[in-house]
Amino acid sequence: MPLATRILIVEDDAHVRRLLQAALQRAGHEVAEAATAREGLSLLDIYKPDTVLLDLGLPDRDGLEMIPLIKSRSDATLMVVSAREDVAEKVTALDLGADDYLTKPFDTEELLARIRTALRHRLSGHAERERVLIGDVEIDLGHRRVRRGDEEVHLSRKEFEVLAELAKHPDRVIGHAQLLRAVWGPAHEARVDYLRIVVRNLRQKLEADPARPGLIVNELGVGYRLRTARP
Repeated sequence: MPLATRILIVEDDAHVRRLLQAALQRAGHEVAEAATAREGLSLLDIYKPDTVLLDLGLPDRDGLEMIPLIKSRSDATLMVVSAREDVAEKVTALDLGADDYLTKPFDTEELLARIRTALRHRLSGHAERERVLIGDVEIDLGHRRVRRGDEEVHLSRKEFEVLAELAKHPDRVIGHAQLLRAVWGPAHEARVDYLRIVVRNLRQKLEADPARPGLIVNELGVGYRLRTARP
């Protein structure tokens, strides 16, 4: 059975969008389209795609600026599909967080093959992240359970959701705004005090020494990171 995915195309050229949509739908994928950066970011939140195909030459914003915005708001695989052939542009896009880069013009079969590969990796990664074990702390994302040693740790809903967001991206700094948006919603992106209270409670319950945290690490002024390599 072929792997299917929800794909968001962010491309200002209507002809290219039609070609991509036709090829993707023939392959069994669901497709949403955006002609501008603004539309793309809006659909990213609404459509929640598995894969984003991003053109760099958008009319209202440079596509390179879009890459970190997309990666901070979604765990979708991000594939740049652009006419820009400069190696420096490709390196910059990948350094900013793009998962792949395909130069126009391209063969649609190659694009479909890359999407299949990306989706397999994504599904594999999700399966691996269902259970995260760090030292004596086990985070079971699928069953929403946390254990420390032989004992189950009771967490409030917000405490678990913050921990889960960090556990989905271990060793990666997750920004304050992203955590607040994911757990409390977009209206609370500025309420860093909410986050500090929850992180303090998590440290009390999970850290060997809450005063010297080694599991949930603060990146000053940026966010928090779940550290897998314990000090």
